[in-house]
Order: sequence, then structure tokens, then C-alpha cells
Amino acid sequence: MPELAKNLKPLLSAQQIQQRIQELAHEIRRDYAEKHPVLVGVLKGAFMFLADLVRELRFPLQCDFLKISSYGQQTESSGQISLQLDTTIPLTGRHVLVVEDIVDTGLTTAWLLEHLQKKSPASLRVCALLDKPARRRVEVPLDYVGFRIPNRFVVGYGIDCAEAYRELDYIGYLADQEENS
Repeated sequence: MPELAKNLKPLLSAQQIQQRIQELAHEIRRDYAEKHPVLVGVLKGAFMFLADLVRELRFPLQCDFLKISSYGQQTESSGQISLQLDTTIPLTGRHVLVVEDIVDTGLTTAWLLEHLQKKSPASLRVCALLDKPARRRVEVPLDYVGFRIPNRFVVGYGIDCAEAYRELDYIGYLADQEENS
């Protein structure tokens, strides 16, 4: 793995990420503190973000997960979305906050919102750590956004490239992918 790490350039430091999560948690506490929401983490990329966000929220909530895929082992989305794991907590009448690692084309998020809306939640919102608007093909509502980033393929802080780099506490981009994805 050290050879791969040489190819990374930093984009967001661990300190920047943690500071922004504290700010997002403040906004979410204001909107959800009395609602006992269900936070739905999108696996695998959002697991670190969800864990740090939940620790900062400090109010009653439940966590659930789903796993969807559109990338496989590639750095470019295939556009084909497959549900690999669905939520298990009943969402009918609940306030649901989807926690995403990154929204780029919007295709996966649009599919996910449509899928969750069928479960009849009381409300459905999205919190994304990263927003990459330059790649947007479908407009989707993002209620809470950590960072808007340039058109780069990013890794770290739970986000991978072919299952590598998830362990990093910062977000970097692959130098050879600077403006490709």
C-alpha cells in the first residue's frame, strides 16, 4: 500500500473534517433534537462519518444502514445501482436522515431517496459529507453538506478506491485522477 499512498494529495485534513462535523451536528440538533430520528448510513463509505456525527449529536436516535453499489472496483460510476443491504428498522412515520459520504452524479442518491420514500417516513432528508456538483446529472436535495469539493476522485475517511484508503483520517485525491472523475 505505501506505493499507492505516494499518489495521494491532501484535500481535507482530519481537523477540518472534525470541525465541520461539529458544525453539522449543531445544525442537525437544532432540527431533530425532539424527533428521535433514524440515521441511515450508506455503506461502506459513510461509516466513519456516521460514527463521528452520532457521537457529536448527543440526543436519542437510532442508526440503521443500507448498502448500495454503483462503482464496483472502478473510479467511475457504472450508473447501475444495486441494493445489497436494506434497512431493518421500520421507517413508517419516522424522521429519517440519510448519511452519505459523497454525492456526485446524484443518480445513487435519487434512487436511494425514491427507495426510502416507499417506506413512508414522516420526513426524509440527506446529510452528505462531500458534494461534488460538477458531476451532477440529477439534482437531489442535500439538506446538510460538509464540503463542496472540486471534480476529483477522493479517498480516505471511509471512502475507498477498490477497497483501499478507507483507514485514512483525512480525505485526499488520487494525483493521476485530478480532473477525470
